[in-house]
Order: sequence, then C-alpha cells, then structure tokens
Amino acid sequence: MERGKVRRSPQSIGIRLGVAVIISVAIWFLPIPEGVTAGAWHLFAIFVGTIVGIILEPLPMGAVAICAIAAITLTHTLSLGDALSGFGHSVIWLVLMAFFISRGFVKTGLGARIAYTFMKLLGRRSIGLGYSLIATDLVLAPAVPSITARAGAVIYPIVRSVAEAFDSRPGDGTERRIGSFLILNSVYGNLVTSAMFLTAMAANPLSVQMAAEQGIEITWVRWAVAAIVPGLTSLLVVPIVLYRLYPPQVTKTPLAAEMATDRLVQMGRLKRGEWVMLGTFVMLLFLWIFGRQLNVHSAVAALVGLTILLLTHVLTWEDILKERGAWDTFVWLSTLVMMATYLSKLGLIGWFSGAIGGLFTDTGWLPAFLALSLIYFYSHYFFAGNTAHISSMYAAFLAVALAVGTPPLLAALVLAFFSNLFSSMTHYGTGPAPVLFGAGYVRLADWWKLGAIVSVVNIVIWLGVGGLWWKLLRLW
Repeated sequence: MERGKVRRSPQSIGIRLGVAVIISVAIWFLPIPEGVTAGAWHLFAIFVGTIVGIILEPLPMGAVAICAIAAITLTHTLSLGDALSGFGHSVIWLVLMAFFISRGFVKTGLGARIAYTFMKLLGRRSIGLGYSLIATDLVLAPAVPSITARAGAVIYPIVRSVAEAFDSRPGDGTERRIGSFLILNSVYGNLVTSAMFLTAMAANPLSVQMAAEQGIEITWVRWAVAAIVPGLTSLLVVPIVLYRLYPPQVTKTPLAAEMATDRLVQMGRLKRGEWVMLGTFVMLLFLWIFGRQLNVHSAVAALVGLTILLLTHVLTWEDILKERGAWDTFVWLSTLVMMATYLSKLGLIGWFSGAIGGLFTDTGWLPAFLALSLIYFYSHYFFAGNTAHISSMYAAFLAVALAVGTPPLLAALVLAFFSNLFSSMTHYGTGPAPVLFGAGYVRLADWWKLGAIVSVVNIVIWLGVGGLWWKLLRLW
C-alpha cells in the first residue's frame, strides 16, 4: 500500500535495516522442515526479511524491493532472469498504466468537478454531503489505483474547505461540528470502493497474482460483479451507522451545495482536456467490462488509454516521469509478485497449507473458512499498510482455505475484499489514514473505537448480503 514519506535518522535506518537482515539470516540457517526444499526455504528467509523491511521502513518500499532482488541473485537462490520476471507480469503493467491515467483526473480538474457536481446534488444535509464524497470516490475508483490520491488529493481538500466553511477546525473544539464526521466518512468509503474494483487499490493485483499461482483466475469483471452488491450496500449503510454513532453537530448544509455551485461556475464548461479524460475513462470501462469478448486484455486497454492521453497532450511525458508513486509501486509490486510466484512454484505454499489444513480436518469448510477469514481480517492490527499484510498472509491463508475444501473463487475473492476492508480499524492501516488522521479532526480513541465497529458492520454485510449474492453467482 502507499506510504507517506517518513524521515529517519541514519542510526534509526541502520537499526531497522539490521533487524530485517538478522531475521532473514536467522531463518536461513534454521533447520529446513521436512518436505521443503533448500531453495524454497532460502527464498522464504529473504521474503520474510523483505516483509519486515516493508513494515519497519528503513528505506522506501521500492528500495527495500531492490535490496531483496540483490539478495536473491547474490545468494543464487534464483537466477537473475527469474528474479526480474515479476516486471513482465501483465497485471503489474495494468496497475502502472492506471496510475498514470489517474493523474489526468487531477491535472484536468475532472476529479474535482465530479466531486462538486455530487455536492451540488446531495450536499444540502450533512449525511447527503457524506454520500456525495463517497459517490465521487466510487466514480474515480475503477481508474485510480492510488487510494491516497483519491482520498488525499481529490477528497480531502474538499472536506477541509467544507469543514472550515462551517467553522469546524482542528484543535479549537469545533471538530465535531462537521469536520470529524466527513473525515471518517471519507476514510470508510474509500476502503469500500477500494474493495470493489481490481484497479481501485495498488495491491489488489498482488492478490490476483497470488490467486493465479494457485490456479484461480480473477478477471476485472469477475471481481467487480462479485463486489458490486455488498459494496453498494456498505456504501449505503456505513455512513448511516457513523451518523448515528458519531453525529455531526451541523445537520443541514445548504452552504455546501451553494459552495459547490459557485465552484462549478468558476470552473466553467468542460474544457477540452476534461472531455478527453472523460471519453478515455468511459472507453476504459467499456474495454475492461467487455475485453474478454473483444479479445482485448485489460492491461492492453490501459495502454491504449494512456496513449490517447499522451497523443492529445492531456498528459505529457514529464507528467509520467513525475508520477513517483507509480514507479515506486511498479518496483515493489513486481518484486513481491515474483517472490510469491516462486514460493508457490518451489512448493512452500503447498507445504504450509498441508501442515495448517490438518488442524481443520474435523470441521466443515464453511466454519473453517470463516475462522480463517476473521483471523486474516483482525490480524491487520499488526500491519502498517495493506501491502505487507497481503504479501505475508494472503497466499498462505488462501492455500489453507483451499485445503479445507472452500470453493476456490469464493476463497480468493473474500480474502481479496478483506484485504481492503480491514484497514478501517487503525490510523496507520492504509495509505490515506495517516493523512486524514493527521488533519487533527478525530481523536485517536474515537478512530479506533469507530473503526472496530465499522469493521464488524462491513464483515456482516460482505459475508451476509455478499454471501447471498455469491450464492446467486454460484461461487459456492
């Protein structure tokens, strides 16, 4: 998952890096379990060190990934070609192109225009204002894999402007007027929309690739169709729950609708760049939905979309080079996909699933999978970001779920959806959380308490309403 910049002293960097290296070396020299090859075990040791490095952040994630590739090749655990194979995965290029395309929404102002349009329509009451921000996130989600860009670059500036228009500011006792409600509403909506589309969160393709290594194909359409009903239900219900438990003091907000109207007047008619961006977005959705029938891969569709934006000068090559988050994601995601692929090929995942799956031999697949899913979900308290959690646990838990008899596609999708939804609980669990928590509108105790409640609500909706929907889809 995306992470903000964190300044470390040289001593702190050395200590954190040393911890990751020591753990990796310690695992390397442990006795190799019976049934595991030396190559698989050594790759696992480097993999664990990489995950510890991602959690402790002695260096940015991309730099940690480069160190991992160096360690893998220097120790002859894998060949150089194998170690670089992750960079050739089509799913990696899909998310990279989507990052570039998402820049167009911010540069042209189309993202802000969409937000103000929804505010004008729904923003006369605080609950409607909350829904307008969620609707903006939902529209942008399919083509904007940077959840920090959606929540931080598009939604947050609008939230801050609206809150201050109602004299709701951090640190002076006015946070609860409306600012705190809008902040939490935006966080929770952002996580749900991230779970609804394969291209809505940078690490979603990692889950897809890990599932593919175990023989489960998840397409863009298959993901979206499975998520649409529980996702829309969560987007409708969660704001109401938040409104009841943590109500804003200001309930009527006609000023917000007027502000949105004024901003739209200032923006004027749709500019040429916005029209091109809108047309490209519609084309991408069409190709992603009907790509299989048209024999157009989703990554190829994204390449075509980016090409259109470049040829029409909506984006320039300088814009592409400046998209640091995209290039950083490209490096660490490719590296993690490579390691996950070879951990599966070398048999470690199969060994783990056999060892753990034996614990559930006396239970049916349904209670076993529910237990595994809840453990996977609530273990996110121990992770600062989605990527480290998915990288370290998704493939293993999916393998165990399959071993106990869970329908394959159901298991892969539920764990992938939970890989977004579990980030509601803490102020460090996902990229946008530190940004929005750092605004100062929500007390830490409130963030954790309400996050825990929302996690339960989302679990009930996605396993309850979602379970019925997935039954109709014959996923189980």
